[in-house]
Amino acid sequence: MFPAHLPAGYLPGHRLARAARNRRALVLTACAASLLPDTDLLWFYLVDNRQTVHHAYLFHWPLFWILMAGLAGLAAKLLQRPRALPYIGVSLAALLLHMLLDTLAGGISWLAPFRDHELRLVEVPSRHSWWVWNFVLHWTMALEVLILAAFASALFRDTGRGPRRGGTQG
Repeated sequence: MFPAHLPAGYLPGHRLARAARNRRALVLTACAASLLPDTDLLWFYLVDNRQTVHHAYLFHWPLFWILMAGLAGLAAKLLQRPRALPYIGVSLAALLLHMLLDTLAGGISWLAPFRDHELRLVEVPSRHSWWVWNFVLHWTMALEVLILAAFASALFRDTGRGPRRGGTQG
């Protein structure tokens, strides 16, 4: 689900921030959060020498992000910064959507660090010498294409170039 993470992050940001004055900032926050778990690829390639599957790292633990969001929400409440709460909410939505997408074919340990059982809904068989082709030519790529299409449609409407629902055109 690598190509779909950013577009998938845009979608909840787009929905959750619909009525907000700071809509653009909330959408950008969701987009950034949707990419955050894969920053562990830097460690994977530069430090770990590809020894551990990067989905086993802390940044791919859903409970870690839930805890971080809870702590951030508590800090916002204690510091009387209620405007931070929508940012925390769209971030958590985008982060958990990232994990959900990775669960499809990549595998995520939803209860890590308490349990390391990896949940993977679909096993992508290794049929091609370059691992990327195994995913590109698998049926799960159709889901990525659907996410990309939904993103393109939402972006088209958001930028004012597409038809709007319930309104007149022209």
